[in-house]
Order: sequence, then C-alpha cells, then structure tokens
Amino acid sequence: MSPKPRRPPRRKPLDPARRAAFDVLRAVSERDAYPNLALPALLRERGITGRDAAFATELTYGTCRTRGLLDAVIGAAAGRKPEAIDPVLLDLLRLGTYQLLRTRVDAHAAVSTTVEQAAIEFDSARAGFVNGVLRTISGRDEKAWVDELAPDPQADAIGHAAFVHAHPRWIAQAFADALGAAAGELDAVLASDDERPQVHLAARPGALTAEELAEAVHGTVGRYSPYAVYLPAGDPGELPAVRDGQALVQDEGSQLVARALTLAPVDGDTGRWLDLCAGPGGKTALLAAIGAETGARVTAVEPSAHRADLVAQNTRGLPVDVLRVDGRQTGQEPGFDRVLVDVPCTGLGALRRRPEARWRRQPADIPALTKLQRELLSAAIALTRPGGVVLYATCSPHLAETVGVVADALRRHPVSALDTRPLFDPVDGLGDGPYVQLWPHRHGTDAMFAAALQVS
Repeated sequence: MSPKPRRPPRRKPLDPARRAAFDVLRAVSERDAYPNLALPALLRERGITGRDAAFATELTYGTCRTRGLLDAVIGAAAGRKPEAIDPVLLDLLRLGTYQLLRTRVDAHAAVSTTVEQAAIEFDSARAGFVNGVLRTISGRDEKAWVDELAPDPQADAIGHAAFVHAHPRWIAQAFADALGAAAGELDAVLASDDERPQVHLAARPGALTAEELAEAVHGTVGRYSPYAVYLPAGDPGELPAVRDGQALVQDEGSQLVARALTLAPVDGDTGRWLDLCAGPGGKTALLAAIGAETGARVTAVEPSAHRADLVAQNTRGLPVDVLRVDGRQTGQEPGFDRVLVDVPCTGLGALRRRPEARWRRQPADIPALTKLQRELLSAAIALTRPGGVVLYATCSPHLAETVGVVADALRRHPVSALDTRPLFDPVDGLGDGPYVQLWPHRHGTDAMFAAALQVS
C-alpha cells in the first residue's frame, strides 16, 4: 500500500478581537475607511464585547496611530521597503509588530497568531516570511529599535521627536512652528496625541447647569467652560441628557470657541448671528442656546445635506434657521452682528480622536484648504456689519491655516484684530496674543485656534 498523503497542518484563524482589528486595518488601507467609525460597527455586528472589544480597540487604534514607526521597524527587519511588501501581509505585520512593541501580549502569541493567519491568507512560504520578520523584531524592544532607526536627536531634534512619537515629520515641524518659543513642549504635544481623550459634554444653557449634568452622569465639572462636564467612562450617546438634547458631546475647546463669540464686544447687538460652517451643529447649538437668553437668532449655513440634517437635529427647539448653501455664496443680506467661521481644515488639532489621520493627511492638502479658508473668512467679513465681530476658528495649529489666513484677511479687508484671550477666560497659558491657541497637553482640549476680528 502506498502511504497516505500527508495532510497540511490545520491552521488556526485569528481570534475574534485580532480578526476585528485586522479587518479594520484592511478597510483603512483598501477603502480609506475611518477606524473610529468602522470598528464600533464591526464590534456590534459580531457581538464582540468586554475584554475582547477593549483588546480589539487597543490593537486597531494603536496600530493606526503608530503606523510610521511600525513600518520603519518592519522595513529594517525585512530588509525591504514596506511598500514592496504585499499590502495584506503588511497589515498583518503591522498588527503583529504593534503587539510585540507596544503591548504586554506574550511574544510567542503575537508571532504565532500572525503567522497562522498569513498561512491562511497566502501560503506557507509567506507565512515563513512573516515568521522571520516578527522573530527578528521580537529580539529587541521598542527603545532598541528607536535607538537604531530614529534620526540623531542632536542633528535633527524634530525628526527624532517625530519618529519616537510616530508622527510624520511635517506634522511635528508644524507643531514646533506653532509652539514658537515654547517649542521645547513638542514632545509633550506629540505624546498627547496618543492619549485617549476624555469625553467632554456640554450642558445646554437654559436646559440644565454643568453641576446638574455632572451629578446626573457621575462626571466632573470642567476646568474652563461653564458648560463643560468630563465623563469618566461609558457611551455618552446612551445618556438621557444627551438623548433628550439637554446636553451635547462636545470638546471643551469647541465650547470655548462658541462662547468666545458671544463674549466679544459688539455695540448695539440686534441678535442677528451667523454660523457660516455649521455642520454638525455642536457650536451652533451652544451659540443658539446662549443667544436665546437675549433674544438672538442664529442662521446656520451647511452645504452638505447629511451634515445639515445633523445641524437641524442638534439644534432642535432652538432659535436656528438652517441654510443648505455654500458658505462662500449664501445669498444672505449683510448686517450680521456676530459671525462664527469654524473652517474645514486638516484636523491636526484633533489627531488624538482620529488614530489614522496623521498618516492620511499630506502637506499637499494644505494649499487647497487654505484657499477655501481665506474665501470663507472673506465671505464672513462681507456678511458682518460695521462694529460686528467675526470669530475665525480652526481645529489645527498649522500656521498656514491659522495666522496665515488671518494675516491675509487683515491685509485685504477692513478689519482689526481684537485681543482674543480675554474671551477665553479663565483659560491660562494662552501666550502673547492677540490670538488664542489651545493645546491638548496644556488645556486638555483639542488644539483649537481662534481669532476675533472687528469689522470697521
């Protein structure tokens, strides 16, 4: 009798948590999916909860955040550029490498689970390649790899900081430029992007106080905004106050921006207010709730149908008119007293909330965005009456999107810059002015920029 052919060994697929992380990584790579949207949906669909959901979240977000660092280590261990590796294998390697360098997962488990999946996805040859790369990586810890691969801190301090904290160099440079004389805080800024941001709620003025909201949700009253409450844990969307519209999920920095516009000095305010870039409506709702106490009414402009629907939803019951038009051509009569223009931007100030964004954004995105920002600010100024105030805001500290856009407006339009810092009382650490730049490492908020301009 001839011997029976040997069966290939049965391969064990990834466990549910790792499989969820891997599938989201593939969606990000293949379809530009947003992990903060894709992962929660996938966890619900597959019924993954508890510790498995927490593990999947850590693997997904951590791998997305540290992609540049992981790729540098993978490239060194593989002896080839990451872009020369099959994209599916590369995502598997990223998942395995993150576990080896940034988690307490047993090295054998990190390697074996990844190798098994490589064999299922491809064949034993490529599983062997994955095995060799991960075993090489597992021979050293993250510090040793960083010491070998990072730029020399003496010759290139910004490049070194960017590598250590897994940021593209251009973003680290943009942060250092914005910090100016405080550039020594660059490490702290970059590190803050990897911290899980606390959930901030805004108590709607006239509905309930921050103290009442804090008691209802077992949270704590915020440091700066009179409406802010910090939520210790849990899904904010399930809170009765949020479901009933008495509170919003909103970063404290955004609350401060909306409030600042209402505090700006305007003689003879007639209560005609405008939010020129309103979607999804969080700042609009806060503006309208504050304004309602003095009879103000907010016109909210949002060209995207979906985001305009969110504005209407978030401002229900408030004195708000939603216009679904381009903010550069609203067709509105000039004469607004107060105008908020919170422009579309790179979002570099909220990287801690979007794990993949630091690698998705490119320097080439800046020119088109700054052109749009200048046009929107010009439109805002044209719609504001003499003596009225425009508050320009952006969730990015990049100088081209902040002081660059404002300087252009000061040159081209009949406006003067107000000292914006008093409008953010009691926030400290705001620098020399006249503008405001918030920072996550200093203020616990997104890195919001704000400039108040008075029209003459």
